[in-house]
Amino acid sequence: MTPAQLTAYCARLGLDRPPTPDLAGLTALVAAHCMAIPFENIDVQLARAPSLDPGAIFAKLVEQRRGGWCYEHNGLLGSALGALGFTVERVCGGILRPGLSAPAMGSHLALIVRLDRPWLVDAGFGRWLRRPLPLEPGVWPQPVWPVAIGHTDRGDWRVQVDLGKYTMSYDFAAVPADEALIAAMCAWQASDPESNFVQNLVVMRDCGATNVSLRGRVLVETDARGACEQIIDSAQALVAVLAERFDLIVPEAARLWPAIVARHATLFPDQAAAPTT
Repeated sequence: MTPAQLTAYCARLGLDRPPTPDLAGLTALVAAHCMAIPFENIDVQLARAPSLDPGAIFAKLVEQRRGGWCYEHNGLLGSALGALGFTVERVCGGILRPGLSAPAMGSHLALIVRLDRPWLVDAGFGRWLRRPLPLEPGVWPQPVWPVAIGHTDRGDWRVQVDLGKYTMSYDFAAVPADEALIAAMCAWQASDPESNFVQNLVVMRDCGATNVSLRGRVLVETDARGACEQIIDSAQALVAVLAERFDLIVPEAARLWPAIVARHATLFPDQAAAPTT
């Protein structure tokens, strides 16, 4: 990342100046990144393959003011951390999903930053890890949901977030990422019909004490007291929600509406069908 790009990135995050290369600066940068740039897979839904190229990621997330998924978020954040003077490593993770006996390694990208000790940094696991976490076993507080870190039977690390109704987790080894595997899994997740990101629209934003998420037609706002749910009822409402709740101006997302309605009917067959216009 060039000095000019770093300045533009900090402006995108609402920072007046680049953070210092220490724990306080790292914490401030991660929090600002998660607040300013939403997690989203709109391009995947529109059959546009997201790029792993640092320049393309910068153009999308900073210049075009879009969001992205783990490869883009942690790719951009990792580049900024390196430019700021942090020692940062990309690590290859595997998301654990229901029905899978083992994580699909390469399905997630995270970062390790080395200061007084290793710190896990992850701006791309939804919007659940908003602060750096010490890379050691324990349960660590976050603004909405605490995060647990422990070891697996294989000796890898496991990150786990208890969301109440279900748990999200991923495994990783604290070694430099296999970039070929990352590229292969990025391509698979962007194109295969069995990919969760191909099947479902997912958008998330950190709003401080609350977390706002959109999964298909279901808009959920969660805080320490619980969750409030709303069902989106039209393509126009979808575009408006993206703009008003996530600061994403993507009018072409209206084209996704028929597929979103069909997917919702598959997942929730007991709910009445909604208009498809």
